[in-house]
Parts: sequence; structure tokens; C-alpha cells
Amino acid sequence: MKLSILMPVYNEEERIADALKQALAVDYPCEIELVVVDDGSRDGTAEVLGRADDQRLRVITHQRNAGKGAAIKTAVDNAEGEYMVILDADLEYDPQDIPKLLDPVLDGRATVVYGNRTFGSHSAYSFWYVMGNRGVTMAANVLFNSYIGDLETCFKLMPVALYRSLDIRSRGFGMEAEVTGKLLRRRIRPYEVPISYRARGREEGKKITWKDGVEALWILGRERTRRRPTTTAR
Repeated sequence: MKLSILMPVYNEEERIADALKQALAVDYPCEIELVVVDDGSRDGTAEVLGRADDQRLRVITHQRNAGKGAAIKTAVDNAEGEYMVILDADLEYDPQDIPKLLDPVLDGRATVVYGNRTFGSHSAYSFWYVMGNRGVTMAANVLFNSYIGDLETCFKLMPVALYRSLDIRSRGFGMEAEVTGKLLRRRIRPYEVPISYRARGREEGKKITWKDGVEALWILGRERTRRRPTTTAR
């Protein structure tokens, strides 16, 4: 089994070197590749990526910023692994948790695994950020009669072929809701494992806003009203 770690990057000059170092330093239980998509960064991100030297690393560049969903699509289109997981470059997530996401897959308990964040005083960006995340997650649970704990988590591990079959169209942060909505519509319920998390603030470059939460609710409603595919991916 080969795991493709997909890292969308936009204006992360101060963090990208550490993000690469941390991701490549993990003792993974399988072969990995790290596919980084520089989504039109305007700072020194490209120069930092150009100095990176690791055979497991591949860098793809968007000439213009197209959004997280578009960057992930490019990464998925170029992924060579059987499985994939998304890892943001903002250091909010710890790549040391990725082997925990792989465990249920390697022992045959699951096909799709989400990392479930437990928010606390040291890990929450703000009260409203946490409430917004919980509100979107609750909406998905109500609409699809499911019970997942963290829809907006970055850590979504699944077969590359499954992700490609979802045909994700959202170009921005709405891709998180679209992925989950399409999985739940196919009656594929993610297996969840607890992960560590440390949110950064606006002054540190956090990009998601309340508008993304509204978009997520609209996407979930749209996916709920669509006809379920006649076949499901396993």
C-alpha cells in the first residue's frame, strides 16, 4: 500500500519548511509520497519549496490562486498512491497522527477514516469558530441521519479512486462539506479516530471565515436532495 499525502499551500512562507520537515519525519507503516500544490502563493513559498530535497516530495504549482478544493483536485489527479490523506501546511494538524488514521484501514476495519478534533482552550481559534464547526457537523448528521463528530476536519483518509469518483467541484473550503455530503449520500460513514489540533488565529494567517460555514450548509442541503448513486464505492 502507498499513501499519498496531499498538501495544498497558499502563502505559507513562514511555515512550509517546518510542515514539510514534520510530514517527512513520521515513521509511516507504509510507503508514502508527499504531493504539494503551491496554489499561486505570492510570498516566498515557492522559493522555500524549491530548496526542499526529498525523493518522496513532488511539488506542483498553480500560476494563480484557485482555492483549496482546486489545489486538492490537482494533487489527487497527480497522486500515485492507493490511499490519500489531506494535510494542510499551517501546522494546525500533527502528521504524527496519520499512522493512527491508517490503523483501521490496514487491519480491515474501515475504508474511510476521519481525524476527530477535540476542541479545548488550547486548541480552539474562538468560541464562534467551534460553534460554527459543530453547527455544520450537526446539520450533516440531521440531513443524512448519521453521527459523525467533525465534518470540517482536514484529516480525511480514503482510497484515491473513491475521492476521484466523488467528482468534487467546490474550489474553496466548501470541498470539506461536499466530500462528506457525497460520502454520506452513498451511505459511506467515516470511521473516526481522535487527533491533536492547535488552531491558529487571524494574525497568524487563518483563512476560513463565517461565509465558508454558510456555503457548507448550502452544499450539504444540495447533496441531500440529489438522487443517491445506484452503486456505491467500497
